[in-house]
Amino acid sequence: MRYVGAHVSIAGGVQRAPERAMELDATALGMFTKNQRQWVSRPLADEEVDAFRVSLSRSGIAPEHVVVHASYLINVGNPDPGKRERSRAALLDECFRAERLGLSLVNFHPGSGMGDISEEETLDLIAEECSIVLEATTTAVLVLEVTAGQGNHVGYRFSHVGEIIRRAGGHPRLAACIDSCHIFAAGYDVRDRDGYERAFTEFEREVGMDRLVGIHLNDSMTAAGSRRDRHERIGAGLIGLPGLAHFVRDERLDRIPFVLETTDPELWRDEIALLREVASGAADPATAVAPAHRTRPEEES
Repeated sequence: MRYVGAHVSIAGGVQRAPERAMELDATALGMFTKNQRQWVSRPLADEEVDAFRVSLSRSGIAPEHVVVHASYLINVGNPDPGKRERSRAALLDECFRAERLGLSLVNFHPGSGMGDISEEETLDLIAEECSIVLEATTTAVLVLEVTAGQGNHVGYRFSHVGEIIRRAGGHPRLAACIDSCHIFAAGYDVRDRDGYERAFTEFEREVGMDRLVGIHLNDSMTAAGSRRDRHERIGAGLIGLPGLAHFVRDERLDRIPFVLETTDPELWRDEIALLREVASGAADPATAVAPAHRTRPEEES
């Protein structure tokens, strides 16, 4: 079975996320737990937590198939001690919020040395901060998302993620998330089967498949190796549906949540349905048509 969903809005409260997932016929869910553009948000009220737990139960989505995305403001690789401490506090808050909601997977971008320190030094700082956060939490899993490598961000090689985990002592609550757009932009060309298998052979060697707990499934607007993070609709980008089919047909990933972060929320339900058909073999990725807006009757000539 493939657990497929999308990163949905929490407008109106966190309990609205599972409701929106149900509307998409989703079996996985990506969400924020707060405004991701703010450093500090008010604590979750008891009634919000209760409402979320009821909503998630009604949705049929298991907590292990919910991926919380931490704020994009967080950078625990920042060489400035004050700014790094602020990021650590924010990451801790994200973990505490997830734990309150009965969730565990807290996905975040590893960080950047801001061009002021080397990648090796940046990896050391990230590993140190992860260790501090893990020491202060109980069930939250820190999920390091592989990046596209824009600017001075680390995490664009599987070895970076593996090194952070090793330097943090191999803590059991450290895990990884692969974003198909990110790894393609980082230079892992997964469009053909050989390229896909080479990428996952490297991931197994550097990180370990047992650490992989989530997939962000997105097509890419930019070419392999571009180091530019530009998501595209499923089947409408440069990876293409045949390339993305490798992910959803990979039996090693059958228990992992797939979360869409594609560019058009109005198409998510159709994209989820198409990916399920591709995964089951009911649709041929070489000939299937990427979901697009249907023509309204008043637009027909």
